[in-house]
Amino acid sequence: MDKDTNLIQLRKEKITELKDSGINLYPNDFKPSCSIKILKRIIEEKPETLGENGNEFYMAGRMMAVNIMGKSSFIRFKEGSEQLQVYLQKNTIGDDNYSLFKKLDIGDFIGVKGPLFQTKTGEWTLQAKEFRLLSKAVRPLPEKFHGIKDPEKRYRQRYLDLIMNEDTQDIFIKRSRIISTMRHFFEEKGFMEVETPMMQPLPGGAEATPFKTWHNALGMELFLRIAPELYLKRLVVGGFEKVFEINRNFRNEGVSSRHNPEFTMVEFYQAYADYETLMDLTEEMFEIIVKKITGSTSISYQGQTIDLKKGWQRISMMDSLEQIGGINAETLNDPEALLSLAQKNNIQISKKDRHGKVLTKMFDALVEPKLIQPTFITGYPVEVSPLSRKNDINTELTDRFELFIVGREIANGFSEINDPEDQYQRFLMQVRQRDEGNSEAHIMDSEYVEALEYGMPPTAGEGIGIDRLVMLLTDSPSIREVILFPHMKKISE
Repeated sequence: MDKDTNLIQLRKEKITELKDSGINLYPNDFKPSCSIKILKRIIEEKPETLGENGNEFYMAGRMMAVNIMGKSSFIRFKEGSEQLQVYLQKNTIGDDNYSLFKKLDIGDFIGVKGPLFQTKTGEWTLQAKEFRLLSKAVRPLPEKFHGIKDPEKRYRQRYLDLIMNEDTQDIFIKRSRIISTMRHFFEEKGFMEVETPMMQPLPGGAEATPFKTWHNALGMELFLRIAPELYLKRLVVGGFEKVFEINRNFRNEGVSSRHNPEFTMVEFYQAYADYETLMDLTEEMFEIIVKKITGSTSISYQGQTIDLKKGWQRISMMDSLEQIGGINAETLNDPEALLSLAQKNNIQISKKDRHGKVLTKMFDALVEPKLIQPTFITGYPVEVSPLSRKNDINTELTDRFELFIVGREIANGFSEINDPEDQYQRFLMQVRQRDEGNSEAHIMDSEYVEALEYGMPPTAGEGIGIDRLVMLLTDSPSIREVILFPHMKKISE
């Protein structure tokens, strides 16, 4: 029998003993009057109301440390991310309660009532006049000294990770603040928050493999959305000209430090705007968010200093392949020479890949990893941009950008196609690519084309990966660190 199994067995025996003595192990009638966070504010702002004869507080939380000294003891308990010390005396809470306390374990939830006083070391401590057991834990917490080091265990049992690791709690508190700040930014700019279907009859809005499901009542196959784009643009057609959705998307792809099959994005669309408008908006929003979260526009990510102050680099894909990727213009415009260069660099190129697709793969391998500071890459080829408006001067390129920071794509935006015939022809091009073996190419969405035929104003739209943004602002090396319950392979029995 291992150590944990033995401890669990001992606790179960103790639980039976407590029940037999008439102790209610899981009461539900204790109501805290104050949180530790509020109490700390009172200590800071109104210390004159405290002291042994001052205000009394009902407090509750999980016991994290105990120091028994005969007829008096100190407890440190945790509520959320905050901790408070409690002083217990046998002659104050009574023999029965003190005896109960001594039978309890680290991890149990307790309720206490009493005033605050300062110890000799100056620490504000609650002097318990009343003591209650609120919830008995069966399993022991990990040892505080060792914590939870194994990432696999941290992700599978996130609740333990949150209990034991303050850094983990801090990541998800920041994540909540990032999303809240983002939502406030859009609302201040006049955008309306909306919700679009999570299950769709056709997967669209991105090139990705969808998850499939079946609706029994309708007798039809549905897909978990890979993006909300085509529905959000329908709303622009309908007259909601500034919309955003903070959404969950699902893509049936690999799991890595950058990818999770279920992930969070914000997508937003603005009528009478173009892709350059959205680049300006993105710079403004990121600067506001990073100042709110870190107090500065400069952050450290995995040892690299990143400056998020407005005024980011903007460079076309072709120029970046020359200036950063080191490919001369002659090679870039020669499909055979480009294919040869790809082979030398072990870049997987299919003979069916069109020139624009080859350029994009070269960019992914030779340029993207080098884009450390915030950089907008513009001018993506039409072949890889089936929903982006063609550039008026060079119709082989689109009015599209992607934002890269620390070598990762963070956002994708473009001026939208509002010419229904152009969109129809782009879908046909995608259908041909599917026929040639590209299973992630778009499916023809005739209903979306029909919506465009009713007229959509000039519009620009963008999607931002929230998980990757949170990684950046919390200095997290893996996407699993910023998702509360990342997908994990099932443990074989």
